[in-house]
Amino acid sequence: MALVIAECCQNHLGDWAILKDMVWAAAEVGADIVKVQSMLAADLVRRERFEEGVVRDGRTLVLCRPFEPGARACRGELDAALALVDGMRQAELSDELHHRFVEECGKAGVEPLTTVFSQSRIPFLASLPWRRIKVASYDCASVPMLRTLAERFDHLFISTGATYDSEVADAARALTGRSFTFLHCVTIYPTPLDALDLARMEWLRQFTPSVGFSDHTLVARDGLKASLAALWLGADVIERHFTLLPPEQTKDGPVSIGPESLGALVRYARAARGDLEAAVREQVGELQPLVGRAQRALSPEEELNRDYYRGRFASLQGGRVIYNWEPLGSDDAAE
Repeated sequence: MALVIAECCQNHLGDWAILKDMVWAAAEVGADIVKVQSMLAADLVRRERFEEGVVRDGRTLVLCRPFEPGARACRGELDAALALVDGMRQAELSDELHHRFVEECGKAGVEPLTTVFSQSRIPFLASLPWRRIKVASYDCASVPMLRTLAERFDHLFISTGATYDSEVADAARALTGRSFTFLHCVTIYPTPLDALDLARMEWLRQFTPSVGFSDHTLVARDGLKASLAALWLGADVIERHFTLLPPEQTKDGPVSIGPESLGALVRYARAARGDLEAAVREQVGELQPLVGRAQRALSPEEELNRDYYRGRFASLQGGRVIYNWEPLGSDDAAE
């Protein structure tokens, strides 16, 4: 019976009333865990190469992602759609809302969870009454951060998208003797079904007995196909973006399911093998295009996303930017 994580991401728009409703809606349809993202605009790092990006001979070599509103538009794209700090401030959760979120999950009978994006946030997050934590794909290779988290939490859920095979192995070695789950995902948003390579879950099992899948497929086109296939192939955990709003109202809306689909996913995660097989045959059909390869090179799009998202957040210590793959000083302080 697989765990189902309802990933609220920023679909709450920083509005406590929406997030509270999301907690209860996910709990009512049987989700095991409701997750938020503990990202702060203050931890974003301005990196010059992304202010205008690099395009050569019609090929994008560096993504264009302006840091502040008012920056020159990238090849005609709207500044507002790419301005990081402004958008982050609107959707981030304060420390107070973290406390309220954990408390509300307790009332609703679901486990609270969050993703940590910078080392400087670890002391605060570890002070809250949750014992598991999520690590995003772009920090799977951030070994110093993983080691610190393993000392503070009982279990880590770690996404492995946009991570090289050698880095996955390094992460596993760093967590020897610790409890962790590797989640396969593909950092193409949304992910085409023929790019899923769900066979990679079996490859990940050499490092940990607990392996799952984080689903970024397009809901309007693919429904629950990818998650169903992952369950059939033995996923222990399914993480799926969740929303109560129309898909066009949030950045992650198109890859987020609503309560009805989340309830169906929960039922499939708890279904007998025969019932799950019937659902896969009816809704997925031919599995092989979704199974793909156990080992794969990152696509050009994934490489671009890796370049941009890895290092997007960092900690400030002693006036110096400390990335998550660098050791943070023992005082755990961000200045």
